[in-house]
Amino acid sequence: MADRKRDTIGADSPVVVVANRLPVDQVTDPDGGTRWQRSPGGLVTALEPFVAGRGGAWVGWSGSAGEAPEPFESGGMSLIPVALTDEEVDRYYEGMSNASLWPLYHDVVEKPEYHRAWWDTYVQVNKRFAERAAAVAAEGAIVWVHDYQLQLVPALLRQSRPDLTIGFFLHIPFPPYELFTQLPWRSAIVEGLLGADLVGFQRPNAASNFVQLARRLHDLPARGQTIEYDGRTVSVRAFPISIDVAAFDQLAGSPEVLTRAEEIRKELGNPDKIILGVDRLDYTKGIGVRLAAFEELLEDGLLEVPDTVLVQVATPSRERVEHYVHMRETIEQQVGHINGIFGSLAGSAVRYFNQSMPREELAALYRAADVMLVTPYRDGMNLVAKEYVAARGDLGGALVLSEFAGAAAELKQAFLVNPHDIAGVKNQLLRALRVEPEEGAKRMRAMRRHLFKNDLDHWASSFFEALRGSGSRPQRPEERQA
Repeated sequence: MADRKRDTIGADSPVVVVANRLPVDQVTDPDGGTRWQRSPGGLVTALEPFVAGRGGAWVGWSGSAGEAPEPFESGGMSLIPVALTDEEVDRYYEGMSNASLWPLYHDVVEKPEYHRAWWDTYVQVNKRFAERAAAVAAEGAIVWVHDYQLQLVPALLRQSRPDLTIGFFLHIPFPPYELFTQLPWRSAIVEGLLGADLVGFQRPNAASNFVQLARRLHDLPARGQTIEYDGRTVSVRAFPISIDVAAFDQLAGSPEVLTRAEEIRKELGNPDKIILGVDRLDYTKGIGVRLAAFEELLEDGLLEVPDTVLVQVATPSRERVEHYVHMRETIEQQVGHINGIFGSLAGSAVRYFNQSMPREELAALYRAADVMLVTPYRDGMNLVAKEYVAARGDLGGALVLSEFAGAAAELKQAFLVNPHDIAGVKNQLLRALRVEPEEGAKRMRAMRRHLFKNDLDHWASSFFEALRGSGSRPQRPEERQA
């Protein structure tokens, strides 16, 4: 950690990223010492080169409640921690963000809860993030704000720092007028986002939803992808996020991963077919749908155990929220029911893992799986689907993908399904399991070609270039670096 004073770390940064979390996690070593370790997420991979290459700063929460650590430098970036109390984590993060906005933005798959105390804390925390960003941003800096937890930050920044060029990107879906307007604080959210020069979404329909809201809620003039607001022009566009395709392709083709993929098949009893699901444990992901479809195919005699095995990895998520606790219990009961009926001494029908797995193990699972089953009720993008395609340099495997994942608009050669239609999911799953190798390879090749052209760097570069072009102030020399 640097010895510079708190008020000089990150000062006058030409580029500032504002996100709920910092790009590092605090880990404890065996000797009891603590250190910061780079987070594995795709957002960090995408943005680190842009921030570090320009001497920029990243504002975010450390992940631990209590007093915030002092600002420090890591990976060429100035990291500016934001403090959250236990009560703020409960109300701003678990409450307003994940029990109000998350279900609302995902088509009300679960009923959202609205509490004024949650909203008041959401406003309070957004102000804190905006203040920290304003304090480190240089004159005329570019600030890129991320996701649903911080939708008020653009307008708050605009009020205190009108010299800034401000971008916002929403990583999850954005609902239509009819759903969004049930939110008691709907006008404040729209006004918060309109503080940005550029508002980015995963899909064009989400961008259209926002433009329509601005027109109908605030009677604002809008033309195409632009909205006139407060004497400014706000651009609204879609920028589908992706993954580091080349890196994942290289990892999945490494000798270690290929060896591990063979071991996985042996550990599963060398079945003829392996079906794989990998998800964060969330009610939007449709895990119960694929379990139900698999169970019915076993009941129908169209699939048999141990010839076919379903492997489901469900990473723990938001375990303090009641919805998630109940859902985990329901899925575990469903898995136990299927295994109780169809399992045998030769093995279980479903191998279920409620745990996080290293990237290398996931890559090996992708290479081992004959079919990847991705069935969310609603997803902004779904990067697991893209990881599976990137991992299949052998052109093997087949992807069954929900129409309601953002990735479906790009991975058009997948076997697309409506997760609300169990019969349809069953039919497409059987088609994927029985696809001829030539057809499967043709589908996989086309999807991989698209991903290599539209990778993570393309996403970040296209947004950053659009944002630089949206500001009215002249470019600084360091921003002209490509």
